[in-house]
Amino acid sequence: MKDIKVQGIGCANCKNTVALIEQVANAKGIQVTLQKLEEPQDIIAYGLMRTPGVVVDGKVVHAGGIPSRESIEGWLVD
Repeated sequence: MKDIKVQGIGCANCKNTVALIEQVANAKGIQVTLQKLEEPQDIIAYGLMRTPGVVVDGKVVHAGGIPSRESIEGWLVD
């Protein structure tokens, strides 16, 4: 099971990123724990300067803009 955190202040891109990750995980039949972190101190703790940021199993894998479906698939099967 992958632990995924989407970090951002609640903008449309952040919400769309959460939805896209859920869609890809469901389509692939992969269980994930998905958290949405909106507090500035949480975002800063990972050194993110652009949002949305995506952290998978404690590692920053994406920052800024909505990630591609292919990128998400790679994070989930890695």
